[in-house]
Order: sequence, then C-alpha cells, then structure tokens
Amino acid sequence: MLLSPRHAFNLEFNEAKYQDYLNQIKADFPGALDFRVAETPVFVATSFLQKMRQTCDYIISQVKAADFMAKTDQAIPKGRRVSGSEGRPHFLIFDFGICEDGANPGDFFPQLVEMQGFPTLFAYQLKQYKAAAAAYNLPPGFTPFIGGFDDQSVKQVLGELLLGPDNQDNKNPHTILLELFPEKQKTRIDFLYTEKYFGIPAVCLTEIKKVGNALYYQRDGKDIRIDRIYNRLIFDELDHQEEDVKAQAALLTEQLDVQWLTHPNWFYRLSKFTLPLLSDPGIPETKFLSDYETFPEDLENYVLKPLFSFAGNGVIIDVTPADIARVPKSAYGDYILQRKVHYAPAIQTPDGLAKAEIRLFYVWPDNADSPIPICNLARLTKGNMVGVSQNKNQTWVGGSFALFGTENSHKS
Repeated sequence: MLLSPRHAFNLEFNEAKYQDYLNQIKADFPGALDFRVAETPVFVATSFLQKMRQTCDYIISQVKAADFMAKTDQAIPKGRRVSGSEGRPHFLIFDFGICEDGANPGDFFPQLVEMQGFPTLFAYQLKQYKAAAAAYNLPPGFTPFIGGFDDQSVKQVLGELLLGPDNQDNKNPHTILLELFPEKQKTRIDFLYTEKYFGIPAVCLTEIKKVGNALYYQRDGKDIRIDRIYNRLIFDELDHQEEDVKAQAALLTEQLDVQWLTHPNWFYRLSKFTLPLLSDPGIPETKFLSDYETFPEDLENYVLKPLFSFAGNGVIIDVTPADIARVPKSAYGDYILQRKVHYAPAIQTPDGLAKAEIRLFYVWPDNADSPIPICNLARLTKGNMVGVSQNKNQTWVGGSFALFGTENSHKS
C-alpha cells in the first residue's frame, strides 16, 4: 500500500468533501444507494496489481483447459441446471485480500478469497469513480482502470457485450437485466445506472412469461420479446421464495430461445466449487470437507464456507470441531475449508487502521481469445467480515475502489 498518497489524502480530507462525494453518487437516483460508501479510495502499487493478475491468469488458464467443463459438471446443484449453450463466462470476478508478510512488515501480498463467473457492479463503479474524482483532489498518475482502459472504453466494451455489436444506440428493449424484485435489492443503484448508460431495463423474474420457447415481458401494455438476458439473478435466493416464484423460476431451466450474459451455470462452475481444484501461491489451501480423512487440528486457522451461499451467508470465520460436527456427512461435498486469509490492517485512516479487499473485473467478449481486465472495486472493514452490510455503524469502511499507481507517479 502506498504511503505518500495515503497521507496526503488523509491530510486534505474533510467531512464536506465526503458529503459532496456521496451527494454526487446519489444525485441521479435519490434513495437508491443502500450500502455504505467508504470515505476513501485505496492507493495500491501497480506491482501489487501485477501479483493479482498473475493469479487471475493462472485461473483463466484452468478455465480455458479442455477438461474444465468435465471437472466442474458436479458444481451445478440438482434442479438448477439451465439448458442451452453455456458458451463462455462473459464476466469473471476475483476477490483478493490484502495481506502482510509476517517476516517482512510492510511487504503486502494478495490472497484470493473468492471468485465468481457472474457480473458485479460494473455500471455503478463507473459513477463512483467520477464522483470521487469530482469531490476529491485525487493524485495524478493514478487510475482505477486496468490495461489502458478508461471510462469511455469500458462503456464501449460493456455496451457491445451487453447489447450486441449491432445494437449500440442504447434503445434495444430486447436485452433485459434479470433480477428478483430488483427494486428491493441492495445493488439496485447499479441496475439504474445500467439502464442509464446502456438502455437496459431491470425486469423482475415474476414479470416474464414463456410462449413456446420465447420469453416476453410487458411495458406500456405491450409484450416485448427478450433476446438477451444480462443475468443478475442469484438462484440460491429462490430457495427462500414463495412457491409461485419458484414455479416461475422453473421456466428458466427449460429450453429457451435467448442468449445469456452470462449463462447461469457459470455461477456454479466458477465459484467456491472451483477453489479446491486450483493450486497457486495466490490461492489459500482449500478442500472440500469430503476430501479430508481427518480434519486439521488448527481449525481456528480455517474458514468454513457453504458452496451455495451469497454475501457471506453461512460462512464461519472461527471454526471449531462443533461447527464441523453440525454439517451432515451427506453434505460434506457442499462445504469447503479454506485456510484463513489474514487481512492486514494496511489502510491508515483518521480513526484507526482498516483492512481491505480488492475485486478485479474481467469481461470476456465473444471475439476475444481470453478474458480482459478492465477495472475494480474495493471494500474496507475494521471487523472480521468485509461485506458492506457488516460495517454499518463505523466510518472509513464500506464500498470503494483501488487507485493503481506508484509513489513516483504521485510525486509527478
């Protein structure tokens, strides 16, 4: 973590600037921001970014391997398999914790915490970057983007991916963002910016109907055929819904004449299920419970995670033998033990040190040989959990982003 821009930001910070930052984020859609925004970006060395990308490159090589589909076929739960061509994961998301080398204080390294073949806050983050740049005196030579991208080129690659290369007029009603009760989701501000930037409406699962193999939704009294689905629906959430919603969701497992972005099966193929299949210095030791003959004696150094959960639900940070005993042996294949990632209190804030993780955003257009890194988000915490919902009553924590650069670029 870079000290010079960190100290400069803290010195220049005041509450008025932070409120200006928030007001700019909220201005377009009052009441839609439903999670805490951290006061600060995270200033990260480009060398740290390169370490994260090396691990991502390794994972991508495994995803592209000829046997990856066979290795991950059991990842898809019974009754959740969606028909149709899976193609490629159009979105790949990698979450890294910022850790410190105990033998070399001040030397930080990334450790992969989770990954997903599923979209994230692509549109919202573009707005957040602009709001921060307008409210704060951010240092020159730093960028939230990766690989030479900027705001406009990210919008272009996302627009072509979401709408199709021949529909760049932001007026294509045949692409929808699919979610369950989108107006109630904490990430709804991203849905609104997705429509603002790309003209893609958020449509609730309960609004769609099937005629033959085609799907439709209704707007202004007219039935509109759905050709492309930007899928933001977490299928795990359906387990807790009423029977009529579950019945509606069953439509999605049938043969459909739609193109998925990305196909729902990738949510499971590229997930916690994949971690035990990987071996890389940037990935902590991870095993299925079913792979253990005897469990580690130092369980306190592991995290117990259910494969099928979202936003940290069901995760146990400080594992005990009793926690393992509560898992039925028949369900051992649905849980992983992951060696604990010790987040470093690396971010100096006016009211104490914060920990952080960085999420790298990759997209994989149909005309690209490999996924492309474009930008990022970050999340700051002062507790054991990093999710923004776990830090509601603290300051200098919450959703943010990394700015990549060097001490020299700051001085320039």
